[in-house]
Amino acid sequence: MGRRRQWRDGNGSLRIAERDGAAAEPGPGLPLVSLDPLVPVDPLVPVEIAASYGTRRRGLLGRNGIEGAILLTPCNSVHTFRMRFAIDVAYLDKKLRVVDVHTMQPGRLGKPRLRARHVLESQAGAMADWGVRPGVQLTIEL
Repeated sequence: MGRRRQWRDGNGSLRIAERDGAAAEPGPGLPLVSLDPLVPVDPLVPVEIAASYGTRRRGLLGRNGIEGAILLTPCNSVHTFRMRFAIDVAYLDKKLRVVDVHTMQPGRLGKPRLRARHVLESQAGAMADWGVRPGVQLTIEL
């Protein structure tokens, strides 16, 4: 049996890989990790990790936006009640592979996804720019 990862609140970087293992093309606003022309450009997105009950419960409430994304773990459903902006929501399985992606307007309740173990949230439109879609493998670097 494999060892389960113990998530903790904090910050990290999100790396988006294509289905074939190649790096995704960087979208607008993504930082480049290499200025060397011989090293491939790999998009890194700043991510906040919300693993405790309090940080998951608070999530993006009370904010006017987010730079990067927030990972809620464990989580398989979200809502946007009392939120000030629309968000993109990616449901991830236990290996951080994208199961489903939706854009949610404020005041909505999302359906639980049975295979989802984590939820990644960002400003509406950001995930399309990053190349996040069902089947894409994500990695978190702490």
